[in-house]
Amino acid sequence: MARKNLIGVSDDLIPPTQDQAPIVGSRPIAGLVPPLRNGSPVGGITKTLGNITSKMERAQNLEKQLAEGIAIVELDPATIDGSFVRDRIAIDAAELVKLSQQIKEHGQQVPILVRPHPDAKGRYQVAYGHRRLAVVRDLGVKVKAVVRDLSDDQLVVSQGQENNTRTNLSYIERALFASRLEERAFTRDIIMAALGVDKAALSKMLSVINLVPLNLIEAIGAASDVGRRRWMDLAENLQRAELDVLLTMLLSEDMRKRTSEERFQAVVDSLAKQPEKSPLVVPKDTALATWAPGDGTVSVTFKKSAKKGVIAIEAPEGPMFAEFITSQLESLYEAFRKSKPQ
Repeated sequence: MARKNLIGVSDDLIPPTQDQAPIVGSRPIAGLVPPLRNGSPVGGITKTLGNITSKMERAQNLEKQLAEGIAIVELDPATIDGSFVRDRIAIDAAELVKLSQQIKEHGQQVPILVRPHPDAKGRYQVAYGHRRLAVVRDLGVKVKAVVRDLSDDQLVVSQGQENNTRTNLSYIERALFASRLEERAFTRDIIMAALGVDKAALSKMLSVINLVPLNLIEAIGAASDVGRRRWMDLAENLQRAELDVLLTMLLSEDMRKRTSEERFQAVVDSLAKQPEKSPLVVPKDTALATWAPGDGTVSVTFKKSAKKGVIAIEAPEGPMFAEFITSQLESLYEAFRKSKPQ
């Protein structure tokens, strides 16, 4: 049974001093404090007061750490769900094998970060540590975790910043993460904080995602060695590409055996082989004319060739004006017939 010290705190909850080694198997922030040594009356009182002060400081620090969720606990992986927003295209199988071997040999050195699940009592949600969780779940042991009460904003910032410093997501994965956060109505400030980028870099990320279809990105893969410039070049060249042809190529058995970098290059090579679209050539017998009223509510463009004439009516009231003209075709044609020389 744990002893109570002079300040009413159980000794087994006080972190060790620098010259004390924690008991093997105890939590990193917990240890035992040896009993006070007796000395001379004055020296003993001084040491006792000093130890009381030191213990009070360490007890307060422990309380603060526990309140912040610094304590490491062991959880059943079956009670933990993934983050509500994905940050990876897929978890690399080779990386999992390597991580699994490390954990088998040395144990789980770095805890994952989780929060109590906001919608399921008794469950948790990962902020970061998805790969460690996957490995520990496969090994059939408990996972070391830090549990914190996190808002959605705090979770995605923690998730993004951990990836920035530890797991090195590829450029396109970071861009996808940014896009998914924007779809969930996170502010640009939160997204920039999560990714560690400025407004200009974030805008470029989102523009790539807007131009490159998601199914093509997933077919290529993470492409860790492919940076921003090459993805932007690909996005610009895709405007003249046949997406179905590219997807068929990428999903072939031979292509699936290649690395994601090789699949990316295959798409680039395929685009380079496609002939440029011929510029629009206006026939010599085509005349163009435009008309618009002073209020700008409609815009009429007229094109004609030897055998046909085309009228396009645009602007806010364009459709209504077109319907009006259609209703007046009979009288307009009669007026046209009368205007022709006899």
